[in-house]
Amino acid sequence: MDLKDIDLNLLVVFNYLLTERSVSGAAAKLNLTQPAVSNALKRLRTLTGDELFIRTSKGMEPTPYAALLAEPISYALSTLHETLNQRASFAPATSQRKFVVAMTDLGEITMLPELMHALKSVAPGITINTVRNSHDSLGDELEAGHVDLAIGLLPQLKTGFFQQRLFMQKHVCLMRRGHPLDGEAVSKDHFFEHEHVQVVSAGTGHTKIDEIIDNSYAAKRKVRLMVPHFVGVGHIIATTDLIASVPELYARQYAEPFNLTYINHPLPLPKFGINLFWHAKFHKEPGNQWLRKLIFNLFSEGIRAAPEDAAQTETGYHHQP
Repeated sequence: MDLKDIDLNLLVVFNYLLTERSVSGAAAKLNLTQPAVSNALKRLRTLTGDELFIRTSKGMEPTPYAALLAEPISYALSTLHETLNQRASFAPATSQRKFVVAMTDLGEITMLPELMHALKSVAPGITINTVRNSHDSLGDELEAGHVDLAIGLLPQLKTGFFQQRLFMQKHVCLMRRGHPLDGEAVSKDHFFEHEHVQVVSAGTGHTKIDEIIDNSYAAKRKVRLMVPHFVGVGHIIATTDLIASVPELYARQYAEPFNLTYINHPLPLPKFGINLFWHAKFHKEPGNQWLRKLIFNLFSEGIRAAPEDAAQTETGYHHQP
């Protein structure tokens, strides 16, 4: 007998016939008609080549072969039931799990300090590994589970992904305190007259802002220095007269430590959304759910504006099927 020839429902009927010892009793438990149970028994007899149950004055008694099948079938059905109904759990306080999160270096600078501080108190055994969110295979890595979450402006993550807005970001003009433009009402002309440091961060929202600045105006920036990341920008601007167009989150966090100042950008640049992304395969995975909720509660604009709601669950996420 081959397993592919066996209807699992027949084994369920067999198990109830063992316990009820009657067709009517099994039918009642299974919420089936008596003819349906009788038909299932007939099919079982044909498959096994055995009567399986004999009518007696005490009810339907199992044959020796049925008695031999009883324990392994009961165990198999019980195991299947437990497996199908179990729900994986996640205990952050004792977990030693490593999560992989895709983000830019700007995300690392502005978000990781607060995230790691939160993890120290609620999940001290958890580690975070960051990877860049701009590589072409990010969608495949998220789908395969090699990357748990991605943060940023990632329009390429569409079909099969959920996303949840964390905050809207605008760009400002950053400079050292005492800079010739410090304290002035900076015009477009002033902006283009001064020398700049430009962060070249391919595949990110910052790149889109650079494209607007460089392609929407007749005047061009005097870019004196180009760097591939934000790590050195504060040090560079603090000791030069270079200015930089940076996300406000970065400027707000590093203005005081580096003795910098920032102003509203003199160009009408659009805001862009920073979102949290995850693949639909892991939408209900408990560990993934927990980290998403933690990040949302730490960095969502709505949560920061209303801290009394910080315990709320995930809301406002969007799924692209």
